[in-house]
Amino acid sequence: MSSSSTQTAATLTGLAAVFMWSFLSLLTVASGTMPPFQLAAITFAIGGSIGVASWVVRPEGARSLKQPLKVWLLGVGGLFGYHALYFAALRLAPPAEAQLFNYLWPLLIVLFSAFLPNEKLKIHHIAGVLLGLAGTLVLIAGMRGVEIKPQYITGYACALGAALAWSSYSVLSRPFKNVPSDAVAGFCLATSALSFFCHLAFEQTVWPSSVMQWLAIVTLGIFPLGLAFYAWDRGVKFGDIRALGAASYAAPLLSTIFLVLAGYAELRWPLGLAAVLISVGGVVAAKEMFIRKKPRLPDSNLS
Repeated sequence: MSSSSTQTAATLTGLAAVFMWSFLSLLTVASGTMPPFQLAAITFAIGGSIGVASWVVRPEGARSLKQPLKVWLLGVGGLFGYHALYFAALRLAPPAEAQLFNYLWPLLIVLFSAFLPNEKLKIHHIAGVLLGLAGTLVLIAGMRGVEIKPQYITGYACALGAALAWSSYSVLSRPFKNVPSDAVAGFCLATSALSFFCHLAFEQTVWPSSVMQWLAIVTLGIFPLGLAFYAWDRGVKFGDIRALGAASYAAPLLSTIFLVLAGYAELRWPLGLAAVLISVGGVVAAKEMFIRKKPRLPDSNLS
């Protein structure tokens, strides 16, 4: 397989993670009133167990846990750091405003990627990610209403910290291409353990009251907080990380669409405008996936 085909396949794998994350809001709403750290402890345990279960037929996968401390700090810091800061932001600021700051992470991924070796940041990458950001601003402000207030500055800071944590984790994973995605299972289990301790320290335990709520929690652990992280790891290490950053703005758009279809949100005009902006932004940023440069033919003129 050529290097371009490998990159395209990895980019598509990363896009699969974005698609799975788009179900996060719907499944979280359907899971009931379980506190966030308790929910994270359970779902990340499920997500990590998926990787561990695969080691039954792939014993070599277990060896991926033998990684240097810096790899563990990056992996666990990215997964747990992002979610801990995001949960804190939702407690300390209104959700709509917190989301605005949190969804700076795709833009930051594109900008930070300029510091990676052999990566060139081009104008269409910037244009694409800015269109995606504009669409997300329209979506959140138009669907929920936004009013930035100084008394929520701590919550905004936590949301921005979450964006920095996830974008840094995504970009800094690139130099560690030799670390197999099996290691994500260990990161998930460590995140589950840390979330459990935070739950004991800060929350009261609330258990689901129906089979449907349990089904939503299990589905969360399998897909958005499970398989998505393995797919994202592959995407950011071997795919077009700038295109993935811009395309990540599809997650809040699809998430809102699913909430509308499920009856948890109303259909309003900002959704259509956001869809256009985010879709165009994604295509612009990833244009190299659709338009291949023709190889330059050697000059056949004889001197």
